[in-house]
Amino acid sequence: MALVGEDLAQIDVASPNVYSRGVPHDELAALRRSDPVHWHPFPGTRDGFWLLSKHADVIAVGKDPRGFSSQVGHIALEDREPDALAARQSLIETDPPEHTRLRKLVSYAFTRTKVKEYEEYTRTIIRDLLDKAIAKGEFDWVTEISEPVPVTVLIAILGLPHEDIPTLIEWTSELAAATESDYQPDPIKYPSEVEPRLLPFGSPAALQIFEYGRRIGEERRRHPTDDLVSRLVHAEVDGERLNDTEYSNFFELFIFAGNETTRTGISQGILALMEHPDEFERLARDRSLLPTAVDEILRYGTPIIYFRRTAIRNGEIRGVPIQRGDRVAMWFLSANFDEEVFEDPMRFDVGRRPNPHTTFGRGGPHFCLGSFLARLEIGVLLEEVLARNVRFELTGPPVRLSSNFINGFKSLPVRVLPLERQ
Repeated sequence: MALVGEDLAQIDVASPNVYSRGVPHDELAALRRSDPVHWHPFPGTRDGFWLLSKHADVIAVGKDPRGFSSQVGHIALEDREPDALAARQSLIETDPPEHTRLRKLVSYAFTRTKVKEYEEYTRTIIRDLLDKAIAKGEFDWVTEISEPVPVTVLIAILGLPHEDIPTLIEWTSELAAATESDYQPDPIKYPSEVEPRLLPFGSPAALQIFEYGRRIGEERRRHPTDDLVSRLVHAEVDGERLNDTEYSNFFELFIFAGNETTRTGISQGILALMEHPDEFERLARDRSLLPTAVDEILRYGTPIIYFRRTAIRNGEIRGVPIQRGDRVAMWFLSANFDEEVFEDPMRFDVGRRPNPHTTFGRGGPHFCLGSFLARLEIGVLLEEVLARNVRFELTGPPVRLSSNFINGFKSLPVRVLPLERQ
């Protein structure tokens, strides 16, 4: 249904409960069509924020840290006090040159060449998890596959104990869904004197991750090994090492960001293939489409809904005045369906070319450090599913997160069926 005129002022695509019901594609299309630089009221801000729904604007702002800051304000829509910003500042909440300094410390571990070294380990993990899940006949794709795959790969890169996987999954779920009642941390379980506003996502689970990371870091200082935590605590850039706060925030970022995009991408990917069985069969017939299928999953499923920037000088976007201090949100979930960039964007097409999706950013200083790793994990998973000649169908409705930040699921109940090739 088309939305016009004053109806646009009533659009709400920023409340978490909106996404528990599904992606508001009609509303986002209306904004792209009629109000691409849209003033969106939002509780927790002074007035609201500018929502950028067009691909070109999202890319332009992401490439312009001199005009739109990740460090001033916050990457989330809500306002944060200066002490809260300082306490939780990580790589994704800094601007160059500080961002560049921090990124140099870890970028080696996520190059295309280095990530290729993780492939066999990743494949072993996925084979084991898939075989155990498929043997059940019916299972929840989120808990059996989406949750354990990325965190199990990540702990190998970081050098963490394998037995800590369930705890890390629990913590990342609590961080990812600060607005989701099913994932709300138990205050009795996490007693703390630290104010929640000083913690990422306002979650006491972040404090647990900080403390966990501190213990691991101390151990690696005494006994370094060939892992990323050892690199973090010993590496120097321009003669400086990470201070305690920088290290803690880096560690928390890896535990969350290194897990959540892939976790959501894996859920979105299998759901898209179940909802479009013809495309799954097309992929089964032609494995050369695997790289484009991975990118289409990342576009169609867009794991991260938005990132915010703060304008640090007066300017304009598409003729709309933007004042210094205004919040500007790059709505990736809209940009990835921009009709001017993607032909028939609501169609899931495993062979889509070109596919300049914004899921990892496109250029600019904040291009996703883990993009090669996420692509590897999703690609290997698709290969291993196809190798088993099975397909999956839903046995109940998907249960979405109530989150305006993560485009994810709490549950995807599935049944295993033989793949019937046509």
